[in-house]
Amino acid sequence: MTATKIQNETGNDMAAADIPQTAFEIRLARHLKGELTGDNFDLVTVEVPAPGDGEVLVRTDYLGLSVAYLEMMRADSTLPIPPWQVGQRIGGGAVGTVVTSNGPDLAVGDLVQTMAGWCEYSAGPTTQYRKLNPTAFPSPVYHLSQGPTAYYGMAEIAKVGEGDVVFVSGAAGGVGSLAGQIARCRGAAKVIGSAGTNEKAAYLVNELGFDAAFNYRDGSAIDHLRELASEGITVFFDNVGGMLFDAAIEAAAPRARVAVCGSLSTQIGDHAEPFPQPALAAANATPIDVLPFSTYHTPDQIAAWTEHFSRWLADGRFVFPHMVVDGGIRQAPQALGSLLAGEYRGNVSVRIMAD
Repeated sequence: MTATKIQNETGNDMAAADIPQTAFEIRLARHLKGELTGDNFDLVTVEVPAPGDGEVLVRTDYLGLSVAYLEMMRADSTLPIPPWQVGQRIGGGAVGTVVTSNGPDLAVGDLVQTMAGWCEYSAGPTTQYRKLNPTAFPSPVYHLSQGPTAYYGMAEIAKVGEGDVVFVSGAAGGVGSLAGQIARCRGAAKVIGSAGTNEKAAYLVNELGFDAAFNYRDGSAIDHLRELASEGITVFFDNVGGMLFDAAIEAAAPRARVAVCGSLSTQIGDHAEPFPQPALAAANATPIDVLPFSTYHTPDQIAAWTEHFSRWLADGRFVFPHMVVDGGIRQAPQALGSLLAGEYRGNVSVRIMAD
């Protein structure tokens, strides 16, 4: 690829901001039906866009991954936002660096967050990019955590607080690993997690500070919950649905709050023995509050999470479980597949360009 130097508004060469004339982006090749494969993605060479007046050009440094992307790839997505269309760039959160600026709000070198998605470079109005504090966290990938979802669901929907007995399903994942810690920081008396292996269950207790955890594949989920929460669950943060939802409802205390974040058991792939759909009729007959929610990552939601996240980290009360996958943008589809297969713990990002 041929590189070209960028000039700032005064016409000075920005030697550190040499960029190619073309770059890669990944688009949706076909809507998802069944298992995710490489055939669902197209790697496309595009011209690096030239920013117009009031716009910036941003180099993507990291992409964030989420299991929710799976649903966005389906033509019949059940999410309350339009699914991605064939030929459209895969969306999602990213962190990058401004390499040229034609507007007053952002300068060359600024660290920004964007929803530009799976591309090496993006351009657009400065309003589409949120300026970040580069010293707020140990690494830019901390800005790509799924904390806004975990915090909004646990603090604003379930309203977890002092004395609550909390159960988090899918607790080793990006949202669940944060949701359980948020509950502890807000005063929960007990936090229980479920995961798909004994190793992950031990990880929740030994490294993330959960009070107890169990492998939902080992024995009956309701038996585990009756043993670990004999007093009854007062808050259930549901990332999975299926039989874990049913077990949590059966183990719930009166007036328990159920924050329904996801139903991965019935969303991911074509299972030979899929979990059943949650027994909503049983839930309706129980004196509990079932509270489905969606997080739109509004400025207020992001600000609330960032404030608490940075403070809890500084106080040593919080661990950020995350993994960075190297290999550039070509590695993103495989990394998403590995995430869905349960090969990673916590939050996952892909390094696109070196820091």
